[in-house]
Formats: sequence, C-alpha cells, structure tokens
Amino acid sequence: MSVKKQYVVEGITCAGCVNSVEKALKSVEGVEQVNVNLATGKAIVEHPESLEFERIEKAINDAGYTVKKTENGRSNAHEFNVKGMHCAGCVNAVEKTIRNIGGVKEVSVNLANGKAFVDFDENETGIQKLIDAVKDAGYTLEPSGKKKESKLDEARRLEQEKLNSARFKMIFSWVITLPLMIWMFLEMVLSVHITSHLVMEIFMTLGATAVIFYPGWQTLVSAFRSAKNLNPNMDVLIAIGTIASLITGFFALAYYVDLFGEPVYSFAGIAAMIMAFHLTGRYIETKAKGRASDAITKLLTLEAKTARIIKNGKEETVELSDLRTGDVMLIRPGEKIPADGVIVDGESSVDESMVTGESMPVHRKKGDKVIGSTINTEGTIRVKATEVGEDTFLSRVIRLVEEAQSSKVPIQDFADKVTAVFVPVILVIALLTFVTWVLFPEFYAPLLNLGDDLLPWVMTDLSVGGQAFFATLAVLVIACPCALGLATPTALMVGTGLGAENGILIRKGESLQILESVTTVVFDKTGTLTKGKPEVTGYKTFNGVDKNSLIEKVAAVENLSEHPISKAIVRFTDGVNEKIEVQQFESITGTGVSGKIDGDQIAAGNRSLLEQLDVELNGQEQSSAEEFEKDGSSVIFLIVNNSLSGIIGIKDTAKDDAAAAVESMHQKGIKTVMLTGDHKSAASAISKELGLQQFYSSLKPDEKVKKIQELQKTGEVVAMVGDGINDAPSLASADVGIAIGTGTDIAIESGSVILIKGNLSGVDEALNLSKHTMGKIRQNLFWAFIYNVVMIPAAIIGWMHPVLAEAAMAMSSVSVVYNSRHLNKRKL
Repeated sequence: MSVKKQYVVEGITCAGCVNSVEKALKSVEGVEQVNVNLATGKAIVEHPESLEFERIEKAINDAGYTVKKTENGRSNAHEFNVKGMHCAGCVNAVEKTIRNIGGVKEVSVNLANGKAFVDFDENETGIQKLIDAVKDAGYTLEPSGKKKESKLDEARRLEQEKLNSARFKMIFSWVITLPLMIWMFLEMVLSVHITSHLVMEIFMTLGATAVIFYPGWQTLVSAFRSAKNLNPNMDVLIAIGTIASLITGFFALAYYVDLFGEPVYSFAGIAAMIMAFHLTGRYIETKAKGRASDAITKLLTLEAKTARIIKNGKEETVELSDLRTGDVMLIRPGEKIPADGVIVDGESSVDESMVTGESMPVHRKKGDKVIGSTINTEGTIRVKATEVGEDTFLSRVIRLVEEAQSSKVPIQDFADKVTAVFVPVILVIALLTFVTWVLFPEFYAPLLNLGDDLLPWVMTDLSVGGQAFFATLAVLVIACPCALGLATPTALMVGTGLGAENGILIRKGESLQILESVTTVVFDKTGTLTKGKPEVTGYKTFNGVDKNSLIEKVAAVENLSEHPISKAIVRFTDGVNEKIEVQQFESITGTGVSGKIDGDQIAAGNRSLLEQLDVELNGQEQSSAEEFEKDGSSVIFLIVNNSLSGIIGIKDTAKDDAAAAVESMHQKGIKTVMLTGDHKSAASAISKELGLQQFYSSLKPDEKVKKIQELQKTGEVVAMVGDGINDAPSLASADVGIAIGTGTDIAIESGSVILIKGNLSGVDEALNLSKHTMGKIRQNLFWAFIYNVVMIPAAIIGWMHPVLAEAAMAMSSVSVVYNSRHLNKRKL
C-alpha cells in the first residue's frame, strides 16, 4: 500500500537544490512520486508504507542536504531524558526496547546529550508504557518536561528560527562590509587616502575572509555538496565569484610585500559586498516566503489549544494532542469545539462560518454532528469526540493545502528544464567571457566605452586581465536561476492559500492551470444546482392499494439510503415504523432502492427502474405521472412484487446563488450543461429557471461519463461540478472535477477541486482564482527570464559592476516572491 509522506528538507536554497533532492529521492527503490517545493522547503514523497525512513534520509544526506521526518509537515516526536547510558551498546539497547513496543513509529536515542525522541501512536501506547519498558531494560526514561508543541506554535517557531538565522547572517556581514565600502568610496571616488595601500588591503582581505567564511559558510557548504554530486546550484556561482575575488586580495598583498612580481587589482572588498548582498537577499526572501505561506498559519490559529473532558465524572483540561476518540468534551458558550464529534447532551447554536461561510449560527441538538474548531455560541453541550488529531476536518483541510502548495503545475516543466542546466551553462558562459576578453579585448573596447558614457559604474581603467576578471565575476553573480525556481511555487503557495481562505481547496496544482482553460462547465442537478432537500409534492396509489401501508413500507426501505430523495420520503411519513424489518436491501445507483418486507419485494425509483423490472404503465398511471412532471416534479415509482402500486411526486428548489453563478459563466464565455438522472420535465424546468444552455436527462452514472467524454472529443475542456458522493465517476472523467458540499458532508478525496462552503458562487471564484494565479505565474516567469536575458549579456560586455550585479540578482528573487504575495489582495 502506497502512502504520501511529507519531509522537511534543510539546505534547499535554489532551483538547483530542488533538482538535486528530487533526483536523489527518485533513485530510492520503491519511491513512486516526488515533489520538492523550493518555496516551502518540503518534499512530498509517495512510496510503499514499508519503506524505511532511513533510506529516504540516506539518499537526501548523500545529496548534501538534511531531512526531518514529519507527520503532514509537522514534527510529532515526544522528547525524553535517558539516564544510565554509558556507551553505544546502551543506546542500541534502549532503542531496541522502545522500538519493540506496539504503536512506536520512530525512535532516536542520542548518547551525547542523553535524549530520546519517540514518535508513537497515542491510541496504541502511552508514555507510562515506554517508561516501564525502559526501566525493565535497566535504564531510566523521563519526560523532558517540555510541553509537546501545538502545530501552530511549532510552525511559528520554525519560521522564526529561519528568519533569525538569516537576519543574523545579514547583520554580521554588513557590520564588516559597510566600513569596507565607505573606505573604498573615500579612496577610489573622493581620493581621500587614510592609510597605505598595504594596510587597506590587509583590512579588505581579512574582512572579506570573515564575511565569506562565517555568515557565508552555509553558502560555501551548499556549493561544495552540489558540485560534488555533479548537480551545481546557485551557490556554486556565488562561491566561485567570492572566493576568486578574495584570492585576488591575497595576490595583491603578496605584491605589496614583494612576494609577487606583478601588480594585481584586488577585488577582495567586492567579494565581501557580493556575499553581504547575497545574504541580504536571502533574508528578504525568507521573510517574504514566510508571509506568502500565511494561509497555513491562519488555518492553524482556528484550532483550539486545549479540551475540557469529563473523566470519572470530573472535569479535566487536557492538551489537544492528548484528546482521544471517545472522550466526552464539555463545551461552554463562547468556546471552540476542540474536535469533530457528536452531541450527546444539550443543544446550542454553533458558529460554523469557518466551514460553511454562513454568518448565522446553526442550531445543533443531541445526535447532531459538530465540526472541530467551530464556536459554540449559546448553550453548554457535551460532545463525544469521533475524529481527533490529524483526522479532524480542519486537519484534513490543512493537509490538503500543504500538499497543493508542494505540488507542481504543467507550466513549471519548462522552467524546471531550464534550471536543471542553468548553472553549468552559466559556468561555460563565464569561462568563455574570460577567454574572449583576454584574446579579443579590441572587440569589447567600443562597447565598454559606450557603457562608460551611459553608466557611471562602468570601469575602463583596468588591465585586460583585470577587465576580463571583472566581467566574468559579474556574469557569475548576476545569473539567477532562483527567480525561475520561485516563479511558480510561490504563486501557487499564495493562490492555494487564498483559495483555502475562501472555501476553495485545490487538491492538485495542475487543476489550477486546467481551470483557466475550461470551456464547458457541467453540473449535476440534485444537491448541486438544487438545494438537495427535495420535498414530496404529491402521492397517489393504484389498484386499491392502501396508502398508509404502502408509504410506511417504502419509507422503511428508503430509510436505509442516504440519497436526498430517500430522506424526503422519510420526512414525508414523519418517521419510520421501527417494527418493520427490511431484508436484502439494495441501492441501485442512479435508479432507486429495493428491499424485502414480510415476503414482499418493495422497490422505489425512477423510470430506469421500470425498465429494469419490465413494468409497463397503463394509461391512467402514465397520465398521473405526467401530471406530476408538468410542474417540474420528479416521479418516484413504487413497485410491489413487480407491479406498480403508486407514485410519489418530488420537487427540489434551485440554490439561491445558482442563477447568478450560471450567468457569470456565460459572461466568461463558458458553456453550461446539466446532466441528471431526473426525467425531462423536471430537468427542463430547472434548466429554464437557471438559464442553462443545454441539459441531458434520465441519465445513469455511466451515461453521464459518456456525455462528458463526448464533449471532450469535440475539443471542450470540461469541468464537472457534483456532490462528490454520487458523482465520483463523472468527476473523475472530467478534465477538472469540482466537488461541492458543506462541512463534513463533503467527500474530500472526490474532486481535484473542493468547495467546502456549498455555494455555487464558489465555482466562479475557483475560475477567478485560477485566472489570477496563472497570471501571476506567467508574470513571474516572464520577468525571471527577461532579467537573465538582459542582465547576462550586459555583464559579459562589462556594463555591470559585480556588486550591483549581485544586488540585482538578489532583488530578482525577492521581486518574484513579493509579486506573488500581491495575489492576496485579489477579490475572488
């Protein structure tokens, strides 16, 4: 059985890193699919459940990066102190003991700090069981005393740690680099000589060395690792440029102390500035990416932090992570409901706006389901937890958003192909730049002089070798695959987050791109265009059949079905006679239901059921059915022992926003089609009311699929909108399947796009989201490509100063991230 797992990969800094990690993970036997996201630093890997984490870890470590296993992106391990360990044998003994306990997923014991990190299923085992097992093995295991972090606290801490690290590196680099810049400005621009050239060069070279090898150390390590794996990344260009520049400083020093015969122009100060600008860009990028991923943090803030449970007749407050399925929670007015569950006592109004978008609280009573993180507004209720932890509705929504943010869209393929070869190509261009400058300086001279007239930073007083080095250095540091690598994932991150805030969940990134190209939207009728709460409009029996007896038996059969029409019939009878026992119940998809009661075969369904049972209508029966159909009612035929005994007329009303949603599609030039299993009269009435351009009635589920395929064969790009439960085949066959529902009633895995607020306006909003997101992606890709196309030739001919080149490179990545963030200002 395959599973999707998420890993946090540390050390990913550019698109080259993404390629390296993806290549490493794909080489692991058993790995089926890999998605590594530069913007989030996460890898989603699909592989057999039996694949050991150690193999994933080794592959990533061998590629030069580090990895942390998470549960849906969040660390799940408990921390313990271990006493009594003295050697590696003790470590093995403790690890083996803990690993043998049922429910333990992962264990890591460290001899140096005496710590153990254990990830276990809290429904199968507990902390005390771990302590007892380790005690029996001769050691002492104690909880560290640290509270297990909430998902929100951990997300904020990790983000802050990244930001603090990037800020420290930036500040440290500028503390040294800024005085060097001022000194260079005084010497070279204002001709103010403070000290001798030797003293100045010593400070420049030592300062650059400190900047490159301390705050810039991680850049050098990343460059070395990627080069060692023959997959050079962006850091390789920075490392070569800064170290080569630093080396000129040492040669200049050697000249000043008579250890080297030829004078050398020193670029050591420039090396420090390049690294400082590089680290500044990294800091701004980290900060911007953190804000771009605010959607997850906003969703996490919706969670309750603690739960009040009834244990042994007493109230007890527990951390949310310690809540178990079956616990009875006590929720007072104004408090959040900690987890999904069923009310076992009391009644109240619940604010479900975070799920449904409805501003008015909904009345909930004993037996009703409630959703975790919604707010109890009035009475005190007791709720039995049915879904906790990662299984709650909100957690599944968060998981869906995380997976979407780490997925890829087809438009990204070209950028990925470019970034895969970008750095090697730039290295070749840099080498050719140096060689051609040395061999053909006269070719570049007119261009350089023209640049000197136009741009104040162009240098014309260097030797041929110095000018060649100057241009080559600019080429190395100005080239930027990062902007290309960030163009798609940052926009996708913001777009999917914006969608989640508006009740639109994108399961697959590619759906966003396809949505933009949709030419036809196909709707199911019942529960999609209509409210899904049909009411009985009429009831008639034939051949002297007793009305009460028949409807009572039909209701007993219908009560075993979840279909909206079945529920309407049950409501019509004001309940079900519990004494009636139904045997051999069968739900015939798209047709009806059947069951046996006291030896009689009872069936209820549409005209397809009549065909299946070879039941023919006489004139009176046909006329009665047509009377119901004239006002748009659907007819349910009631059959007892293959003989028509009665008919029921049922009518559903259109959703309040259906007509406006359909009109909005037409304004976009999108065709609208309705597919329904209902009869022609009912379908025609709804189609006319909503202004649909086309409809097909009396369709079985497989016939709906065929209609969608027929539309696709004519060149239409089809989006299918359905409830996600009865329309799964149609949703799967469409180019984009849009599942629409409300709260926990929706089948979250059913569509590639899920509308959790149940409003048809969400379809229009999803189309707008796709348009805005894809627009941002194209803007980002355009500017990223144009930047490189313009800047690299300018660097080759000597028009770009290396420091300005590095600043421009850093800002190109930052501009892509900030441009993506502007999506948040869009109204859907």
